[in-house]
Amino acid sequence: MSFPTLPRGAAYLKLFNPQKRNALSLGVLRDLKSQLTQYNTGASGELMMLPRRESAAGRELPQWLTSPDEWQKERSQLPKVLVLRSEGPVFSSGHDLREMRELGRQGTQETFSLCAEIMGMIKSCPTPVVCPIQGLASAAGFQLAMCTDYPIALADTKFQLPGMTIGLPCTSPATVVSRKIPPSLAYRMFATGDAMRADQLQGAVDVVPVPEHAESTDTRTKAFEQRVLQVVERLVDLPAQPQAFGKWAFWTQLTITDSSEMEWAGQMMVKHSAGDDAKEGISAFLEKRRPKFQT
Repeated sequence: MSFPTLPRGAAYLKLFNPQKRNALSLGVLRDLKSQLTQYNTGASGELMMLPRRESAAGRELPQWLTSPDEWQKERSQLPKVLVLRSEGPVFSSGHDLREMRELGRQGTQETFSLCAEIMGMIKSCPTPVVCPIQGLASAAGFQLAMCTDYPIALADTKFQLPGMTIGLPCTSPATVVSRKIPPSLAYRMFATGDAMRADQLQGAVDVVPVPEHAESTDTRTKAFEQRVLQVVERLVDLPAQPQAFGKWAFWTQLTITDSSEMEWAGQMMVKHSAGDDAKEGISAFLEKRRPKFQT
């Protein structure tokens, strides 16, 4: 199976293990890390990831995150949007349990550490990460999908945290899932292992309605792929540097729990408005013309 052609400025982040229902084996995780590193290494050779919460005051933000000129210098040849995809009828069945049993404690520890690192890299990736999800996202596969910025699925796509049924609670996946769907719903999935449809996840996924009389796989696939392309084209068309700064600011503000989030958000709006792309966008809006963004 070959993936549909993406618009210029977008690239695939490929999860490839279809023979094992795209299980997150050690090899698959290493490959995902390699791809993420490649897509986020700037012209200077620096790995360009969004800063940690400690930079929330804005004093330590890298220049490429706030300056269109620096962004272009470092990232003009890198994708503006990443699309995480897998082949086959299942997006990902989670960790490769057979491999984990054979790896032993040290290998299992490496697997979980690498998995956590990749989830962090996706969240810290300066570009939006879109994730088309087909068939089933289970356990760590569910976790991976929920770490992305824009998951998309047909309404009847299944999501599951089945670990409890084999005595291995999905504690790590549930940590991410419970921050994307209501905690009470996440706990029911965690405690029972029962699957939920995409249209039951209360907005965590961009749900594509299943077409009427969609017995034909082609009809379902067409509706799904049309929505994926629509989202990617929309994101590619937007300025990259404000998108990166906005992504960092948006997800960072959700971690602020001391009632200062509005003050912090106001500071970020000042920084947003000082950017060249923002100034151009405002001028274009007032002058009723299409903006010419630098990034």
